[in-house]
Amino acid sequence: MRAIVYEKFQGPLTLQNVLDPTPKNHGVVVKVTATGLCRSDWHGWMGHDADIVLPHVPGHELAGIIAEVGKDVKNFKVGDRVTVPFVCGCGTCPECHSGNHQVCDNQTQPGFTHWGSFAEYVNLDHADINLVKLPEEITDITAAILGCRFVTSFRAVVDQGKVQGGQFVAVHGCGGVGLSAIMIANALGAQVIAIDINEETLKLATELGVTKTINASKSPNVIEEVKEYTHGGAHVSLDALGSQATCFNSIANLRKRGKHIQVGLMTGDHQHPKVPMDKVLANELEILGSHGMQAFRYTAMLEMIKEGKLSPQKLVERTISLEDAIIELPNMDKFVNKGVLVIDDFGK
Repeated sequence: MRAIVYEKFQGPLTLQNVLDPTPKNHGVVVKVTATGLCRSDWHGWMGHDADIVLPHVPGHELAGIIAEVGKDVKNFKVGDRVTVPFVCGCGTCPECHSGNHQVCDNQTQPGFTHWGSFAEYVNLDHADINLVKLPEEITDITAAILGCRFVTSFRAVVDQGKVQGGQFVAVHGCGGVGLSAIMIANALGAQVIAIDINEETLKLATELGVTKTINASKSPNVIEEVKEYTHGGAHVSLDALGSQATCFNSIANLRKRGKHIQVGLMTGDHQHPKVPMDKVLANELEILGSHGMQAFRYTAMLEMIKEGKLSPQKLVERTISLEDAIIELPNMDKFVNKGVLVIDDFGK
């Protein structure tokens, strides 16, 4: 099969012909029809993920058609159109037994623990637990951007943040994760504030329903601007970027008993940010993480998409080829795109 491969971190990406995958007894092989470019793929290429063994094929957000099925798989068959969350649970550890597959003790992640979806075919493990059948109403391109940023944002806003209509929600960083969170919070009736440094991105956030935008590169004080607009601070605030500044601001701009949700990956020098712990204590703030979403929670999200309450397809800036991704992936830290890029052309 054709696949994008890198043989050293931060090294060249090349299009190669590699061996086709074969399914494990509990897994499947999926023919990839669309796969999203995510900043997590960039983090992997940079060497920020200890699970990656070189040489490596990136890619973890995908939609496709099952091409082969392991002998122990009961709920899926060849020809089924599916997607998958980027965290795949094992189904047998204590976390999976409690329903928390997104923090499975033995989790696998395509594009990290094994070769991913920047290829014609990809292996997916423990299919009966992790695969999600796609309804006809949802296109491959839309489904391809759900598996990481959109489901992580859905869990962050709905399950972790428990956002309600009328609440103020601040979103720090308006890339794919942030824009997804804005759309979801807006659908729940929240008043959403978008914070970013790119005017084009903030314009897109406005189109998705935010009530206020803040350009952090021009604001004299992001925290005070949020507090003034919300009359005391946000009820829920998300760091959707993953930096020292956005994490601190997201916690510090909360009202009393507010919730901070960490969604953006914290890597390199940003792994251990400063936290205003005095405010956390005095104001009884909550600090929560959000790491993917279980496959069984897709049902509620997919229904909202089918009913038109959520429109993740609006986040897609353009589709590209597998060859194009060789150039696009290393440049993801430059934030030149205001929306999401999706590979839907795998060549011949």
